[in-house]
Amino acid sequence: MKNSRQLSASLEDYIEAIYHIIAEKKVARGKDITARLGVSGASVTEALRSLSKKGLINYAPYEVITLTDNGKIAAKDVIRRHNALKKFFIEVLAIDDAIAEQGACKIEHTAPPEIIDRMVQFIKFLDQCPRGGKDLINGFTDFCAKGRTRLDCDDCVAQCLKNRLQRQK
Repeated sequence: MKNSRQLSASLEDYIEAIYHIIAEKKVARGKDITARLGVSGASVTEALRSLSKKGLINYAPYEVITLTDNGKIAAKDVIRRHNALKKFFIEVLAIDDAIAEQGACKIEHTAPPEIIDRMVQFIKFLDQCPRGGKDLINGFTDFCAKGRTRLDCDDCVAQCLKNRLQRQK
């Protein structure tokens, strides 16, 4: 089985674009890919031939393009990495949506799966940890914006202990 880790960053962009176009229109055409990625028709043709040789798409010139089962797996992997990175940038690092999207597009191709998986786990941890959660994220957001925390450390620890004791009752 071919997966997206065997593809160049460019081919990952193509397989991701094809997946999204098919989700919208049921099939993809070369002109749809050209418009979505802002590349030349010749570049699209070359990429389609390469993806077809790798067994990720069904392609013939002037015909509709569909994903093979392996192509769907590869596309979903690229999209999963992209979404995980974007969510981390927005929810944990308090990065603007547009910048988070741009960063996710660049990093999704190079970040090892272990790093992305750990980022996903960190987000889950923050959502569940009584010392973390939205209060921690909001505090970090304030720190980024103002250069200081809302509370000093002693007040923060005291508040965490108070909240924990209340939850235990």
